[in-house]
Amino acid sequence: MPVEGRGLGSRQTQDVGKDRRLGNLATPKCVQRLQKALHAKAKAAPGFRFYALYDKMYREDILAHAYAQCRSNKGVPGVGGQDFADIEAYGRERWLGELALALREETYRPEPIKRVFIKKANGKLRPLGIPTLRDRVCMTATMLVLAPIFEADLPPEQYAYRPGRNAQQAVVEVEEVLFRSHPDVVDADLSDYFGSIPHAELLKSVARRVVDRRVLKLIKRWLNLHVRFDEEDVETE
Repeated sequence: MPVEGRGLGSRQTQDVGKDRRLGNLATPKCVQRLQKALHAKAKAAPGFRFYALYDKMYREDILAHAYAQCRSNKGVPGVGGQDFADIEAYGRERWLGELALALREETYRPEPIKRVFIKKANGKLRPLGIPTLRDRVCMTATMLVLAPIFEADLPPEQYAYRPGRNAQQAVVEVEEVLFRSHPDVVDADLSDYFGSIPHAELLKSVARRVVDRRVLKLIKRWLNLHVRFDEEDVETE
């Protein structure tokens, strides 16, 4: 994968440390500092492999922000039916503390994915997997730690699934390229991409940058989760 040849002072590196938001949710400064440090190291050393990341995932600030992000998304409960109201009634700090302890002692085990189906406008059903809130918070915490590392390797012309970038910006870039005498546009899509990613190759790609065995083991467990079906869970898109 091509790597943009800019140093630690690049705008891309600086953007990682800026105030990221999800709706009205700002990333805490302590989380920003960690993300900026990880991104800077990854940007400065394209061949560096990170070996001590797992302990970052159960940091109090990381888990608290992961929880806040998940709650702001207002997702539905997974198997077991636990929702955010249940967690708040139980005690958010207590719940997060128990999750941090399970991660630290490596006793955390993800639960099955709840399978629901979304009715599309054409009448077909789109499958959707819903993790439990506990697993969702863990996944989000992992994303907060890993995303800045892999962000450093992405080429500047890639816009999908990146902080501060969107499809509208990609359209503007295409328009500018067209005006620079490049008239050909290729529009392509991958069918069922997220449902057909080869797990072995995906883990190899992650291991290109991450050698922390506990992180890799956790990702592998998420990839191999059982799916629990409920025929009554059909929603309209």
